[in-house]
Amino acid sequence: MQRPDWAPETIDVERPSVARMYDYYLGGSHNFAVDRAAAQAMVAAVPEAPLMAQANRAFLRRAVQFLCEAGIRQFLDIGSGIPTVGNVHEIAQRHAPDSRVVYVDVDPVAVAHSREILAGNESATVVQEDLRHPERILAHPDVRAMIDFSQPVAVLIVAVLHFVGEHDRPAEVLRTLRAALAPGSYLVLSQASDDGRSEAERAEAQKVYQRTDNPLWVRSRAELTAFFDGFELVEPGVVWVPQWRPETPDSAEDAERAVFLGGVGRLGG
Repeated sequence: MQRPDWAPETIDVERPSVARMYDYYLGGSHNFAVDRAAAQAMVAAVPEAPLMAQANRAFLRRAVQFLCEAGIRQFLDIGSGIPTVGNVHEIAQRHAPDSRVVYVDVDPVAVAHSREILAGNESATVVQEDLRHPERILAHPDVRAMIDFSQPVAVLIVAVLHFVGEHDRPAEVLRTLRAALAPGSYLVLSQASDDGRSEAERAEAQKVYQRTDNPLWVRSRAELTAFFDGFELVEPGVVWVPQWRPETPDSAEDAERAVFLGGVGRLGG
């Protein structure tokens, strides 16, 4: 296939990428035929897959708006993917022009396209790093140049944790990030949950993602809630993402169809 200008030579365009599948679900254009085929297979297994991505993006928007209203002006978005419409810097800088945003992603396509989008924006940057190595993220010179960790920061890990298996010690990863944060900081999490799913649906979804560069690890509400250890959950707690401070009552109907649970926690002190 012909490689687009924005796709680095180093990437394998014949293997599906979760970041590009997510872009496809959101109606973006930065994906390849192999990503669309994998995404369509996921839709066949779990018809709500596009709804899941869109509900997560809407949750992200509402969470960032809430954080801006709470006075947060620094955002660290880990596992940010390809910034399509409604990304963090657009939302934050619209509400508070002095907001600073660092995107972190392990996918070179996501990072390359992020650099294109952020060119000329001195208050936003992107680094290529892995959530599973938080100490490297925190020590990265571009992160340190943009984020003042002596002041409150919002760490966003949205639609990512289900790609972090227990062998990668997600609770320890989150403890490392929490230890770097000043009081008044926030943590935003969402992840796929198998609460209410049939065994057949679980098996089929996992089978699709086993063919990608990121296998799937679903978790329960109790498991996701435990990841907020050390943070005080903001109302309404950990809920299906359409139920987190919906803009209208109608938008929270049939919320479990979104398949993702999410929440926001504040670090006291």
